Amino acid sequence: MQDQATPLTLDDVIRLRRWKKGVQFGIFAVLIGLVLWSVQATVIDDTDWQRIGTLADIGESVGHFIGIDFALIPSLLGPTIETFMIACIGTLLGLVFCIPMIWFGALNVTPFKPVTYPIARVAMTLSRSIHEIVWALIFVSAVGLGAFAGILAIAARSLGFIAKMSAEAIENIDHRPVEAIRAMGGSNLQVMIYAILPQVLPVILGIVIFEWEINIRRSSVLGLVGAGGLGLVFFRQMNTFNYPGVTTVIIAILMLILIGEVVSHYSRKALI
Repeated sequence: MQDQATPLTLDDVIRLRRWKKGVQFGIFAVLIGLVLWSVQATVIDDTDWQRIGTLADIGESVGHFIGIDFALIPSLLGPTIETFMIACIGTLLGLVFCIPMIWFGALNVTPFKPVTYPIARVAMTLSRSIHEIVWALIFVSAVGLGAFAGILAIAARSLGFIAKMSAEAIENIDHRPVEAIRAMGGSNLQVMIYAILPQVLPVILGIVIFEWEINIRRSSVLGLVGAGGLGLVFFRQMNTFNYPGVTTVIIAILMLILIGEVVSHYSRKALI
């Protein structure tokens, strides 16, 4: 006969709980220590406090940006529309490019798991790991200055997020409709159209709308590296030290983002 496990006594339970609390306290203490060390190394030690100056100096610097350059407002319409179109076309282009990546990156529908699945996942990670400013710099050097470089940068940055979230939605579908269509002799294409797509389409639409909303913010700053739009106007105003003009461009960016928020809200209600 095997020896039965000795039941824990009350003292054993108390010691076990104390040990768990001690471990948790130790982990929290290490985390707090790492945070304090990070603040010391990256903020306190790495900041030129003498250059910042006094509160009066900071207030004087901020005061330069108070005001609006009304003469600049008429010339902001074109860059604002350009920024909006960069976000729209870039998101649409990213969606088109990520369709095969979604197919390859969903583990339950990928055609050849040892090859297509890791390729798609690496591509998704690469797209999301590189900042849109870096993508814009790459495409500016490749196709030159202008909105086209911004569109390509937005597309390259968007496809990773859309593909990853959409592929995970496909992996989490209800498999009963898939099995039913296959039991009736349906092909892989019919399974995709009639069993998988109806389940994931609302999710994918929500993902695309959400990414488009983010891309409006992204496209607003791509002009800083020559990719067109309001960012380019912002860069010019900073270079000419026209601080009220900088504030005017910031307000235009804010208004564009608010419009994007409203359109995104009602688009979700209408389509999802």
